[in-house]
Amino acid sequence: MLSKVSLLKEVNEIDQLYVYKKIGFLNHHALSVVQVENRTLDFHIHERSDELFYVIEGQFHLETEDGLIEVSQGEFIIVPKNTLHRPVVNKLTKFLMIELEGTLNKENSGDLYAD
Repeated sequence: MLSKVSLLKEVNEIDQLYVYKKIGFLNHHALSVVQVENRTLDFHIHERSDELFYVIEGQFHLETEDGLIEVSQGEFIIVPKNTLHRPVVNKLTKFLMIELEGTLNKENSGDLYAD
Protein backbone atom coordinates (compact mmCIF):
# COMPACT_ATOMS: atom_id res chain seq x y z
CA MET A 1 0.00 0.00 0.00
CA LEU A 2 1.33 3.42 -0.93
CA SER A 3 1.42 6.23 1.57
CA LYS A 4 3.00 9.66 1.51
CA VAL A 5 5.17 11.01 4.31
CA SER A 6 5.68 14.60 5.45
CA LEU A 7 9.28 14.98 6.64
CA LEU A 8 8.47 18.12 8.60
CA LYS A 9 5.46 16.54 10.32
CA GLU A 10 7.40 13.41 11.24
CA VAL A 11 10.41 15.28 12.65
CA ASN A 12 8.19 17.76 14.54
CA GLU A 13 6.41 14.87 16.28
CA ILE A 14 9.67 13.92 18.04
CA ASP A 15 9.54 15.44 21.53
CA GLN A 16 13.25 14.98 22.39
CA LEU A 17 16.54 15.90 20.83
CA TYR A 18 18.85 13.15 19.51
CA VAL A 19 16.07 10.56 19.12
CA TYR A 20 16.07 8.94 15.67
CA LYS A 21 12.63 8.06 14.30
CA LYS A 22 12.60 5.57 11.44
CA ILE A 23 10.03 6.71 8.91
CA GLY A 24 10.65 4.32 6.03
CA PHE A 25 12.81 1.70 4.36
CA LEU A 26 14.11 1.63 0.79
CA ASN A 27 16.10 -1.31 -0.57
CA HIS A 28 17.59 -2.19 2.83
CA HIS A 29 18.19 1.47 3.62
CA ALA A 30 16.65 3.12 6.68
CA LEU A 31 15.18 6.62 6.43
CA SER A 32 15.25 8.34 9.82
CA VAL A 33 14.48 11.83 11.07
CA VAL A 34 16.14 13.45 14.07
CA GLN A 35 16.41 16.85 15.79
CA VAL A 36 19.88 17.87 16.97
CA GLU A 37 21.21 20.93 18.82
CA ASN A 38 24.60 21.79 20.37
CA ARG A 39 26.22 18.45 19.54
CA THR A 40 29.47 17.40 17.94
CA LEU A 41 29.92 13.68 17.56
CA ASP A 42 33.31 11.95 17.60
CA PHE A 43 34.98 11.32 14.26
CA HIS A 44 33.88 7.97 12.85
CA ILE A 45 33.72 5.87 9.69
CA HIS A 46 30.90 3.74 8.29
CA GLU A 47 32.54 0.74 6.65
CA ARG A 48 29.43 -0.75 5.01
CA SER A 49 27.37 2.21 3.84
CA ASP A 50 27.34 5.70 2.44
CA GLU A 51 25.37 8.13 4.61
CA LEU A 52 23.07 10.94 3.49
CA PHE A 53 22.28 14.00 5.63
CA TYR A 54 19.35 16.08 4.32
CA VAL A 55 18.65 19.28 6.25
CA ILE A 56 14.90 19.75 6.70
CA GLU A 57 15.35 22.90 8.85
CA GLY A 58 18.45 24.66 10.16
CA GLN A 59 22.07 24.15 9.14
CA PHE A 60 25.17 22.27 10.30
CA HIS A 61 28.76 21.61 9.38
CA LEU A 62 30.10 18.28 8.29
CA GLU A 63 33.74 17.96 9.31
CA THR A 64 36.11 15.68 7.40
CA GLU A 65 39.87 15.45 7.12
CA ASP A 66 39.60 18.19 4.48
CA GLY A 67 37.83 20.66 6.79
CA LEU A 68 34.27 21.90 7.36
CA ILE A 69 31.43 21.89 4.84
CA GLU A 70 28.32 23.93 5.65
CA VAL A 71 25.02 22.26 4.75
CA SER A 72 21.86 24.39 4.98
CA GLN A 73 18.09 23.92 4.88
CA GLY A 74 16.96 22.14 1.71
CA GLU A 75 20.45 20.80 0.99
CA PHE A 76 21.91 17.34 1.44
CA ILE A 77 25.36 15.82 1.52
CA ILE A 78 26.39 12.22 0.96
CA VAL A 79 29.32 10.87 2.96
CA PRO A 80 30.91 7.96 1.08
CA LYS A 81 31.58 4.82 3.12
CA ASN A 82 35.05 4.69 4.70
CA THR A 83 35.18 8.50 4.97
CA LEU A 84 36.24 9.88 8.36
CA HIS A 85 33.61 12.45 9.37
CA ARG A 86 31.56 14.01 12.13
CA PRO A 87 28.57 16.34 12.18
CA VAL A 88 28.99 19.64 14.04
CA VAL A 89 25.58 21.06 15.00
CA ASN A 90 25.29 24.34 16.93
CA LYS A 91 21.71 25.54 16.37
CA LEU A 92 18.60 23.36 16.32
CA THR A 93 18.68 21.41 13.07
CA LYS A 94 16.22 18.82 11.76
CA PHE A 95 17.57 16.05 9.56
CA LEU A 96 16.54 13.22 7.31
CA MET A 97 19.20 10.50 7.43
CA ILE A 98 19.50 7.69 4.89
CA GLU A 99 21.90 4.78 5.30
CA LEU A 100 22.04 1.00 5.06
CA GLU A 101 20.07 -0.63 7.89
CA GLY A 102 22.36 -1.28 10.86
CA THR A 103 24.82 1.53 10.01
CA LEU A 104 23.79 3.83 12.86
CA ASN A 105 24.33 2.76 16.46
CA LYS A 106 24.93 4.29 19.90
CA GLU A 107 28.68 4.62 19.24
CA ASN A 108 28.33 6.78 16.12
CA SER A 109 24.96 8.45 16.75
CA GLY A 110 24.78 9.17 20.48
CA ASP A 111 23.52 7.45 23.59
CA LEU A 112 19.82 7.87 22.78
CA TYR A 113 19.97 5.93 19.51
CA ALA A 114 17.69 2.88 19.55
CA ASP A 115 16.90 0.30 16.88
